[in-house]
Amino acid sequence: MLSFDVPPFLAYNMNNLLNEANMDRLWFKFYDEGVSHTLEVPPITVPDFLRESAQKYPSQVATVFMGARLTYHQLKKQVDRFAAALTDLGVGKGDRVSIMLPNCPQAVIAYYATLSLGAVAVMTNPLYVERELEHQWADAGVETAVILDRLLLRVQKVRPRTPLKRVIVTGIQDYLPFPKNLLYPFKARREGMWVDVPRQEGVVSFNRLMAYRPRVGPQIEVKPDDLACLQYTGGTTGTPKGAMLTHRNLVASVTQIRRFLLHKNEEATDRAIAVLPLFHVYGMNVMNLGVHLAATIVLLPLFSIKMLMDAIRKERPTFFLGVPALYVAVNAHPSVDKMDLTCIKACFSGAAPLPVDVIEKFEERTQARIAEAYGMTEASSVTHVNPMYGLRKYGSVGIPIVGTDARIVDPDTGAQDLPSGQVGELVVRGPQVMKGYWNQPAETAEVLRDGWLYTGDLARMDEDGYFYIVERKKDLILSGGFNIYPREVEEVLYRHPKVLEAAVVGVPDAVRGERVKAFVVLKPSQTATGPEIIRFCRERLAPYKVPRAVVFRDALPKSLAGKVLRRALREEEAALGATADSGTNEHR
Repeated sequence: MLSFDVPPFLAYNMNNLLNEANMDRLWFKFYDEGVSHTLEVPPITVPDFLRESAQKYPSQVATVFMGARLTYHQLKKQVDRFAAALTDLGVGKGDRVSIMLPNCPQAVIAYYATLSLGAVAVMTNPLYVERELEHQWADAGVETAVILDRLLLRVQKVRPRTPLKRVIVTGIQDYLPFPKNLLYPFKARREGMWVDVPRQEGVVSFNRLMAYRPRVGPQIEVKPDDLACLQYTGGTTGTPKGAMLTHRNLVASVTQIRRFLLHKNEEATDRAIAVLPLFHVYGMNVMNLGVHLAATIVLLPLFSIKMLMDAIRKERPTFFLGVPALYVAVNAHPSVDKMDLTCIKACFSGAAPLPVDVIEKFEERTQARIAEAYGMTEASSVTHVNPMYGLRKYGSVGIPIVGTDARIVDPDTGAQDLPSGQVGELVVRGPQVMKGYWNQPAETAEVLRDGWLYTGDLARMDEDGYFYIVERKKDLILSGGFNIYPREVEEVLYRHPKVLEAAVVGVPDAVRGERVKAFVVLKPSQTATGPEIIRFCRERLAPYKVPRAVVFRDALPKSLAGKVLRRALREEEAALGATADSGTNEHR
């Protein structure tokens, strides 16, 4: 699988793959001019991206947050100080550190400091409720968490049921510019959002930790094959599992994007809007790519179309990475026609199909091209993408990115290759593919077979080697760029004392791509309302997982074996269309 003329960590040689599998890689002829068919993965770790950029471009602005700026020199110094603080607290190589923050400088600092120690970052969604936190942190063995002050009460409640030993608390105000940093506490107190960090064992202020620390962080040997992140995903089953991403996986992914899509970009010239959450593998890749390019990363702590448009107007980004909902929101903004968006030179979209009319409107305004892509957490983000300059096919996720191989196999056994045009399961391999699932050998063996990652997605490849996602083999719902697993939502519904049976599916949504819809059968003699069911879910699920609509039924469609047929529910929804949304039994 690897080139034999250099060490395995230096190259992932597609020519050897070609000889090994005797495959005809039709997509090679559609690679842009100047893009190699082979990939050399540098033998470095993720923190080396920051070290190199800080050394070469110390005065280049690294992050912009609500008007506050950090240069690469300043960012590196902050990372070193926090790494020293973590060491003093007892964090060592291999320890798991949860980073539960919105997009802010502290998230970047905590991420790179953790990885520089050889510790493992567990990127945690700040929207997670107690049940979700308990599962993730207990499964990962998280002993240290870096959190936003507003989340402290939630974390303290779940802490006794997790291995958590220490909580590092920071607030938005900690990295705001003057005078916003002084005014913010007054505003937060007025709105009832202010949190005083208690002086108690196991809880410490981020600011206090950063004070009086040495400029140079501890020198820990970190190797490319060391574990960098546990990125939690439902995988192909819906049960949350930690995808083990090594430094080499993440470095490979960044290198692939740079070589395939941004090979014409010069270092220290780009500006990127980081509106995608850094705790998501897509957003994390944006951060790593930006640091690798010594780009200026504009951090937005939440998705607000006003905040996004203001950031575009003020910071003039050169590339824009988003999900369909972001492109829809920008196109629909009332002032978009009055703005000059031609600063944007490159755009990327993933997580869900992007409608053609949305592409055309956005590209008309920016004069830039949107490269639609496909990826998954288990592959450190991207595996397929449309070329930046060459042939683009609407509705396609493009061709395998450099260093990546792909096949379509029969969905039942996964053992037989299918010819062009036939629908089967998409399988991929490349240096960005995860090491496996954390403490899940059976699940790992199911999805990683003979070096191939079985994605669980049904797809087809056309005569040119372009791939099209047809349907999910499993019932994953993609809403606003988030993965939602019906099984998890259904388990919450079944806890409701009035619910007898429940099923959850994704239905089309113009903004989110899909929204969650629940079908519920109540126990005999019980009555309930849609808002009641939704409130119950809202207390037990992150907001994006909560059903947007509830339909009460007398029975659910089932197979002869008694299995609920989600596909039948989706087909019913498709047949009913808009009429179903006005049904008298549906409640939002």
